Amino acid sequence: MALTVHKDNVCLAALSAWLWCAGVLAVMLSPTPAIASELQVWNFDGDQPEKVPPGFQIGRLFDGRPAGDWQVIATDKATSPPHVLAQLQGKGAEHAYKLVLIQGTESENLDLSVKILPIDGKADMGGGLIWRATDDRNYYLARANPLEQNIRMYRVVNGIRHMIQNFDHVIDVRRWHQLRVRMEGCNIHVFFDERPVFKLCDQTLRKGRIGLWTKSDAVTHFDDLQLEEFQ
Repeated sequence: MALTVHKDNVCLAALSAWLWCAGVLAVMLSPTPAIASELQVWNFDGDQPEKVPPGFQIGRLFDGRPAGDWQVIATDKATSPPHVLAQLQGKGAEHAYKLVLIQGTESENLDLSVKILPIDGKADMGGGLIWRATDDRNYYLARANPLEQNIRMYRVVNGIRHMIQNFDHVIDVRRWHQLRVRMEGCNIHVFFDERPVFKLCDQTLRKGRIGLWTKSDAVTHFDDLQLEEFQ
């Protein structure tokens, strides 16, 4: 269940400006327009354990099977107790992309983040964020892999990954990490634990839903997913 907050950010470019609040007149020397945004937050604490959260749609693997065992679970490891969303299926082929897409999140310009805790995996580990997904075979992906000790960004087209950029980085498997993406137009900024790692431009995908992603045998917990859409 998502919490939705509507936000209005107003930037004032003049130092000597008079501002009236709650309908009072504002006199500004050099005004700039308000930028409306909407923030959605999923902490999974109000969702039923052992179920997929409302609006979360599990994708399909290349052979038609559900793309993973996604469910809300209770754990004392949660960053915002008591629940997390977990991908629990600990087996899978090398190119088994396990993902969920979220209904009602179709967006173009966004600021997207999630906290990730790697739990298990021998062939693969960790997880990632999906955005501008037209379906479960076409989307952008930023993922962190503690086994490979790197963060990568991919463009997935017709189910095939195309790596856009790689960043080698030490990833501690014993703690939570935050993965964040901001995209405006073609400009993409990727952050890991609040540190900028990528800055690039890609024009392949224009708009779509957000989601979460793991691969192969990776078992991963996700918490505090946030989506901010802006103009």
